[in-house]
Amino acid sequence: MKVLLDYRPALRTRTGVGEYVHRTALALGATAPPGAEVAVFSSSWKDRLESPGPGIRATDIRVPVRALNWAWHRWQFPPVEWLVGAADIVHSPTPLLIPARRAAQVVTIHDLFFLDHPEATAAEVRRDYPALVADHARRADLVVTVSATVAAQVVARLGVAPASVVTCHNGAPGWTARPSVPAEGPVICLGTLEPRKNIAGLLDAWEHLMAGGLRIPLRLAGGAPPAAAPVLARLQRPPLQGVVEHVGYLEESARRGFYDTARLLVLPSFDEGFGIPVVEAMAAGVPVVAARRGALPEVCGDAAVLVEPDDPRGIAEAVAALLADPARLETLRQRGIARAATFSWERSAEHLWRAYADAITRRRAR
Repeated sequence: MKVLLDYRPALRTRTGVGEYVHRTALALGATAPPGAEVAVFSSSWKDRLESPGPGIRATDIRVPVRALNWAWHRWQFPPVEWLVGAADIVHSPTPLLIPARRAAQVVTIHDLFFLDHPEATAAEVRRDYPALVADHARRADLVVTVSATVAAQVVARLGVAPASVVTCHNGAPGWTARPSVPAEGPVICLGTLEPRKNIAGLLDAWEHLMAGGLRIPLRLAGGAPPAAAPVLARLQRPPLQGVVEHVGYLEESARRGFYDTARLLVLPSFDEGFGIPVVEAMAAGVPVVAARRGALPEVCGDAAVLVEPDDPRGIAEAVAALLADPARLETLRQRGIARAATFSWERSAEHLWRAYADAITRRRAR
């Protein structure tokens, strides 16, 4: 079996989908059954692709990504085999199919936020995803989701047959958790400064904390698109000035150190299909406060304090109560370590290999 994985989301800054592509490629390579082959490809006019890991073949196509996506999304042409050669599986890490003549077609759907809030998205996601996702998902030989929460949405909202949907959770990093929660240090939040992440609501919560006399440092890590300018401007004005800091996007090599400084992670997103930062935090031994939305309750289990993302005062009260209770912080740290251990990129890849075989059977039957 030869699997061809679209690596384009991981070419530059590896945010959620990019991290998923990179880790999935490595895990597939590490768990490949005898005779199986993993290949990745990229299309870009500027960025060049190298193999992400041992035994993974890489193909670099000098075609602008926007031009190729337009042709693929709108014309379903050219077939991927014309560009990178034959394969048994072609796996798109986005909800839209990659055209193929013979390969079984696989898509990953991370969430359906773009259906409910297209105004909060941009570029191809706004232009193509809402209009095409249902048709593409129903035509796919396999739909991969990263949580059972999203799998249920795919079946109910997109009309995909349950037999064609498989859940393969994202994994946790192989970190050794720190032995305790530090008595001093910032609260942290990781994620692109986009509306779905609810950073504005988190800043409202911080203003409530400060109005109550608590001056707790907050550090935000993640890219800042142009639409985030109003959020960044708030950090330069009282009362948040000097208390809340935006450190920008963190490369993989810097993330562990960022977690190690933290007393607490807060992820107040309006929707998450999984929520990689909460699993990273738990693996590092950082207690978690997360929104009671999307897949976050599924992923966190009993290892986090859940809050309503549209209640800034409630978020502030939860943070203040936790930071004042070292025993509860320690309980959450221990629960988080145990919870993170249940998530593995390699176990998910083994599940994915079995699902690929079923997808090939469905493709041949068609």
